[in-house]
Amino acid sequence: MNVRNRLIISDLFKFKETELKWHDNSLFQLERVISMKDRTPFFQKNQIYLGLTSSPLIHLNDLKLNEADFDPDLLIFASRHRSETERPAFLTHVTGNWLDSADFGGNPRQLSHASAFLLKAGLWCLKQQLSFEQFNQFSDFSLDLEVTHHGPTTIEKPSIFMELGSSEKEWSIEKAGELLARALIETCFKYLELKSNEYTQIGVGFGGTHYAPQFKKLISEKNVAISFICPKYFVQELDEHIINQMLKNTLEEVDCFIIDWKGTNSADKKHLIPLLENFNVPIKKSKEF
Repeated sequence: MNVRNRLIISDLFKFKETELKWHDNSLFQLERVISMKDRTPFFQKNQIYLGLTSSPLIHLNDLKLNEADFDPDLLIFASRHRSETERPAFLTHVTGNWLDSADFGGNPRQLSHASAFLLKAGLWCLKQQLSFEQFNQFSDFSLDLEVTHHGPTTIEKPSIFMELGSSEKEWSIEKAGELLARALIETCFKYLELKSNEYTQIGVGFGGTHYAPQFKKLISEKNVAISFICPKYFVQELDEHIINQMLKNTLEEVDCFIIDWKGTNSADKKHLIPLLENFNVPIKKSKEF
């Protein structure tokens, strides 16, 4: 709600309430952006809507688009993030469950739909906003890419979560909400820019820890975009069915499997590599890029 409020009262983004409804709430449409860049070409072909649902986002199992008067191509969820360390952070990730349990929304062993370009755009735009002098008060906030985790898993549109973490103290900081709000809107523009780059390699990732430092580095510094990331502690749970989901549920065609080699032990490699070799997709180490 912090992020939503920053968008509605923003001096940069002009939203107008529409007659369209989603989850029993009015949709707001972004009409224009006050920016040094001319956004007219974007709005000639695309629309950005701001919606609201009372459903907890990780349990949002039905978009109810059959009851709505619009049909979005992509979704960005503005969300709070909670961690035991309560580390101040801005984060982004795609959703899905690797295990036979689903304690945090969605279904067991089911992945959502995802876009590698959207995730790359989200990370890039958060990094961009953090570099601006007006947000230098957040220099102690970390910028994190999380591995694929929690629900929802059943919604039919590719999505990412963009989050403010990691305690109630941070969630209520209006300036932090403004940073996330700006990054969210800029992500929409950046997505189309990235989508037009035919040389970007699309991958899905394996190995490493929850905050995926090697994959974050790849996405941030190389011409690589990644959708799903399975951390090292779930590699032994992988099978052909869930690998198929990683490929089929990625909006873009996947060019390669990417393994964080140092972030995967020998036992996990023995399970993972023969499994990946069943697919007609090249296997690469993260350090090869």
